[in-house]
Amino acid sequence: MKYEFENKKPEAFVASWEGQYEVFNWVEFLTGIPMPMFVITTYKENGLPNACLHSWSCFSGDGGGHFCIMSGIPLKYGHTIENILRDKEFCINFPNKDIWESCHKTIENNIYEIDEITESGLTVEKAISINAPRIKECFLNLECTLEWIKPLYEGSQYGVICGRINHIAMDEEYFDENRKGRYGESGYIMNIHSPMNPITGETLESGLGFVRYDSVK
Repeated sequence: MKYEFENKKPEAFVASWEGQYEVFNWVEFLTGIPMPMFVITTYKENGLPNACLHSWSCFSGDGGGHFCIMSGIPLKYGHTIENILRDKEFCINFPNKDIWESCHKTIENNIYEIDEITESGLTVEKAISINAPRIKECFLNLECTLEWIKPLYEGSQYGVICGRINHIAMDEEYFDENRKGRYGESGYIMNIHSPMNPITGETLESGLGFVRYDSVK
């Protein structure tokens, strides 16, 4: 049996905090679709590194290039959007589980006057193709230039940012699935954002997920 949901928040979905369903749509908690976690890095206007832990995204391309498409970034405030609009470039850094806590600290270290990467216990690394910092400890770095940016919909507080991937740096141990590999607990971290039961209202705390690789037969 399948439940059918019209465009209406289930009655069992009671907000856990003020403004929850203005910041996030209720459908996100119903579907619980996991998305990869990464850190967006840029330089602030004062020249110091900026770091933004993020998740709402997808990656796609064709013969003309490969792109990162990110949503959930406020259009009217925040260092990240200001830096991307000004410099038209940014880096996407994928952490493993070992440095997750340091990456999470970037949420607290959101101060204009500090190096947000170093302050969080991570190492700034120079990018190859753009003027944006990389995080040395991350196993995959994607150097991007801004392709376009637009509101999620007319009047939305959030923007959709498309970045063209120009240069890739990957730790050699992640090429080989018999070593660290890209999957499992040593690889990509997935954001599992508070999935809710629409009948009972029961909510799981936000958590981390990992991708298990199985060959398709």
